[in-house]
Amino acid sequence: MNNDIKKVIIVGGGAAGWLTAGVIAAEHINAAATPSQRTLEVILIESPQVPTIGVGEGTWPSMRGTLKKMGISETEFMIECDASFKQGSKFIDWLHSPETASSDKLPLNSQSYYHPFSLPSQFNEINLAKHWQAHKQQVSFTNAVTYQGRLCDQGCAPKLISTPEYECNANYGYHLDAGKFAQFLQRHCSKKLGVQHIVDHVESVSSHGNGDIAAVNTKSNGAISGDLFIDCSGFKSLLIGEHYQVTFIEKKSVLFNDSALAVQVPYENQQSAISSCTHSTAQSSGWVWDIGLPSRRGVGYVYSSSHTDDDRAESELRSYLLSSISKSQAESASLRKITFNPGHRAHFWHKNCVAVGIAAGFIEPLEASALALIEQSAKMISEQLPQNRQSMEIVAKRFNEKFLQRWRQVVDFLKLHYAISQRDDSDYWRDNRDIASIPQSLQQQLALWQYQQPYSYDITETEALFPAASFQYVLFGMGFNSAPPRYIKLAEQEKAMALFQQNIQRSHQLLSALPSNRALLDKVHQFGFPKI
Repeated sequence: MNNDIKKVIIVGGGAAGWLTAGVIAAEHINAAATPSQRTLEVILIESPQVPTIGVGEGTWPSMRGTLKKMGISETEFMIECDASFKQGSKFIDWLHSPETASSDKLPLNSQSYYHPFSLPSQFNEINLAKHWQAHKQQVSFTNAVTYQGRLCDQGCAPKLISTPEYECNANYGYHLDAGKFAQFLQRHCSKKLGVQHIVDHVESVSSHGNGDIAAVNTKSNGAISGDLFIDCSGFKSLLIGEHYQVTFIEKKSVLFNDSALAVQVPYENQQSAISSCTHSTAQSSGWVWDIGLPSRRGVGYVYSSSHTDDDRAESELRSYLLSSISKSQAESASLRKITFNPGHRAHFWHKNCVAVGIAAGFIEPLEASALALIEQSAKMISEQLPQNRQSMEIVAKRFNEKFLQRWRQVVDFLKLHYAISQRDDSDYWRDNRDIASIPQSLQQQLALWQYQQPYSYDITETEALFPAASFQYVLFGMGFNSAPPRYIKLAEQEKAMALFQQNIQRSHQLLSALPSNRALLDKVHQFGFPKI
């Protein structure tokens, strides 16, 4: 067996397969060289029998760097993938049910809050949370520390048509058509990055004597051998799950959602406003996502089958749709059912196989972490790509440690949204507050945060998916109370007050300068962005 890693086989397409292929190829393949001159082959095998899930329609700002690294034009990407700009998420009715919100006198902005993509002003130099507390009855945390919530309120774009590709005035990711995105990546990787594309069905796996995968056996192309195999086969989890039987760690006792109903919703007309953020609206047994693309909206209800049934979930989703489309449209809209088992593998890199995307795990679409985890997986595999089989063990150990940390943080952060809700209108919300469903690590953090605001010491891992600022946005957006600081230096307080004032001024400047999401997207389709 040749110990050098010369051939990477990716099993499965979709966003996971093609992003992984593109990131590795951009880093390690000279596409201008002939195949015989290249030191690495990347082959992606995609079954014609397995459709992609097609509902992962939200990205983080990290996607800008990923696409740029792959040599993709932002203009071309946005046009071909029906993409729009996303500046964060808006959470509606998560703290109180609509009935409670309409009947009681509640604190400022308690019906909704933002988790924006912009950090609080000078976040790495000063923790503005402790200075905001004295003013929380006058201004929401998000509006105090960043301008992005106000931009989202007004449906503003994050940049101008004159701003170069991937640069910005306000941090942003994307909303996109997941099906079109996978097809776009396939064309780009195949034509421009030297990735070999094989459309065939994998029927079995052949192994070496040491347990490594030697080849995957396909229906039409026979055995396809390789040195490193990447499992991007989605829920099927052909390699890491079916072949290697790596343990799956269920998380349904922590995060209850295991079902979703998805629907595509037309706009009223071609000039309807496009939201600048994902809307996440809490329901009796889950929540509804609502994202705006240039040509349509993507809407879905993700819920717990232990707390409601499909008929009631469908009724709630159609009731939600009535707020923006006619009764006949809402009643006739075609829904697609998706079921999943929330959790992740006990480890992700086993022998010469590593899992990426849903094959590695899936929790739920809250906070759109799925594509971000794919990006981070592809990035680490590419940057740490083993030179030979001997060094693979060390890389695999690092990868497993890193991604177990990341999955734990994803679970804790998503659970936070539910654990501090005050909704009392269903067993779903009461069960989410049950201490038995809250991970010990999150319980400890919540106990500490009663006495001090989250900051840098609360995030122990390097390159964490969610910085301390993310926890601040959720905690203070949902009315969590931390004890006031014992003492604040006058100079620090003056700096905080100056930053609050600067944020107000910056908000006014951007609101007056930035176009709407719809207006900028129209110009992108007409003129395109300047090239960097």
